[in-house]
Amino acid sequence: MSFIRHLIESIKEKRSAICMGLDPRLDKEGQIPEYLKEEFETPNGIILEFNKALIDHTSDLIPVIKPQMAFYEKYEALKALKETIKYAHKKDLLVILDAKRNDIGSTCEAYAYSLFKNYHADACTINAYFGIDGVKPFLDYKNKGIFILVKTSNPSSGDFQNLFAVRLDDVNNKKSQIRADGITLERNYLHMANLVNRWSKTLEKFSNYCNLGVVAGATYPDELKILRKTIPNSMILIPGYGAQGATAEDIKHGFDNQGLGAIVNSSRGIMFAYQKNKIKPEHFDKAARTMILKMKKRINKKINLSKF
Repeated sequence: MSFIRHLIESIKEKRSAICMGLDPRLDKEGQIPEYLKEEFETPNGIILEFNKALIDHTSDLIPVIKPQMAFYEKYEALKALKETIKYAHKKDLLVILDAKRNDIGSTCEAYAYSLFKNYHADACTINAYFGIDGVKPFLDYKNKGIFILVKTSNPSSGDFQNLFAVRLDDVNNKKSQIRADGITLERNYLHMANLVNRWSKTLEKFSNYCNLGVVAGATYPDELKILRKTIPNSMILIPGYGAQGATAEDIKHGFDNQGLGAIVNSSRGIMFAYQKNKIKPEHFDKAARTMILKMKKRINKKINLSKF
């Protein structure tokens, strides 16, 4: 089954568009509970136990999880990452491996093989700055999902993504600067979205969506509204909810009129809900479940997903 088909069917079945980010933190007191550190000692053991408990208490509420690869690399816990993905699949969860890979074609072939064959991710995030050369090796995995960075949630994303680009019919034009009347200007994030829309034209669709999606932050709701119209066949992965300040009102424009078309990621807001809500560390998994239930109620009210 293709990633997009599995994702949409799971969203409908669970009436949930929530993605739980799994970004483990071991070096700050009050994040992964201290009692787990004392009991399991090694990063692989601590992180895996933490992730499994979260999955056990939330898998019936969410269709997908998103581990951020950098944290597993930081703690030399790639074994925990592989085991987390395997465990998530046993619980019928999809896995987006947030790796943000990109390079020339031959290197991307290796990246794609690693993420999809070695780690068995169902989807991944990539940076498409290299153009289609760095995207095609991922598209060659027909049943896998890809989320291309378009408008990221961080405050400085506008340093490049909001700059205006010149659209030229002559893609081989080598001039570094152009001054002329009648040229078309569009922001870089929108130009990338238009490229994604072009690349998605020939891909297989399910419920109007294909395996090629984008990442667009909830912290930029106006841009999210524009992107929903620009990429009608792409699922939008929306980070920035919760800990980064975005709300259900901010994300509603990423969805279509059926309540589909996007998934909303929250990492720290779910994983470490016990800390924010002053709940005993031993109940971190129950606190995560409570947070997801609150998210689900707020989001579904805005996007009408509960009608399925």
